[in-house]
Amino acid sequence: MPEKVEPDGSTVLVGDPGARMTVRLYEDPRCPVCKEFETAGGGPVLTKWVLRHKAKVEYTMASFLDPRLGGNGSKKAVNALRAALERGKFAEYHAVLYQNQPAEEVDGFTDARLLQLAGKVKGLRSPSFDAAVRSMKYRGFVNSAESAYAAAGHRDGHTGPGTPTAVVNGYQIPVESNGLLFDPGVFDKFLTLADGPSA
Repeated sequence: MPEKVEPDGSTVLVGDPGARMTVRLYEDPRCPVCKEFETAGGGPVLTKWVLRHKAKVEYTMASFLDPRLGGNGSKKAVNALRAALERGKFAEYHAVLYQNQPAEEVDGFTDARLLQLAGKVKGLRSPSFDAAVRSMKYRGFVNSAESAYAAAGHRDGHTGPGTPTAVVNGYQIPVESNGLLFDPGVFDKFLTLADGPSA
């Protein structure tokens, strides 16, 4: 799947740029509810839409859980994801990180663990990738992504819209309807309706 950093410097676009459906996702690598979405909920459904060139995904990868829970695992993971993008492996590595997410309260995304997990993605590990992970090479991207998340709204007294939040073709799924994100069948039907009648 094509993947690139958007001109805003804080968003990763995955999928055919010409796909008529755009799904923006706000996620934090340490968020267990994001893991539920990505591994058992609507995430795998969305991947199928992207692979069929029917949707593209704009990822805003936040790191707000680090100051809230302690540690810097979210920041390290977002930096590593940005490094993976340089090798065209963002989507694959993103999937691996959520499949192997440590418990939320454990600051488990260490450099060593991130590099170990990168070994599960064929062709990702390299001297340049490893150095980027260890040196936080993409710290600027990490900060820009967190700023973009913070600017996207407020929820439950906190800055940011909460994670996961999905915006489909400009329509933000409201909190009270968030359940549809975790039912693959319902989420697929929602995307079908949002896509509108076939041309």
